[in-house]
Amino acid sequence: MGRKSSAKAQSRPTSSTAPPSEPGRSFTPLLAVAIAALVIVGVFAYTRTAHQNQAAQSADTPAQTVAEPPAAAALGPHPQANLPPLPFDSSPPARPAEVVRAAYTFAAEHPEVLSYVPCYCGCERSGHRGNEDCFVTARDAKGDVTQWEPHGMT
Repeated sequence: MGRKSSAKAQSRPTSSTAPPSEPGRSFTPLLAVAIAALVIVGVFAYTRTAHQNQAAQSADTPAQTVAEPPAAAALGPHPQANLPPLPFDSSPPARPAEVVRAAYTFAAEHPEVLSYVPCYCGCERSGHRGNEDCFVTARDAKGDVTQWEPHGMT
């Protein structure tokens, strides 16, 4: 029982082996300095490029011009006593008749508002320039509505 096996004796380190090697030098501080330098150079280059692009863009674009307002906007609020009859079809309108009448009356009396409201139904392909064109087809010289656009019924 006191005898040791030969396998255990072979796996035991002997005193004749060399001492363990010293750990290598850590380059962590040098690596941190290099990364910080790269970040600083990158931020400097990015801000400089952005500033140059902004300066070039402002030099290329002319001064902002003001677009002329639509002709109907010059009429301003325009109360109208006599309106032409509404273009009701045989099919019922999408909204109650009172609501449709109120929308057409607003379009007649406030071209300065509707001329700036874009239309989202796709009728710009038909030549409409704003929401007023969806309700009013023609006005006389004084700005009174002479003909309705049936497109506003939908």
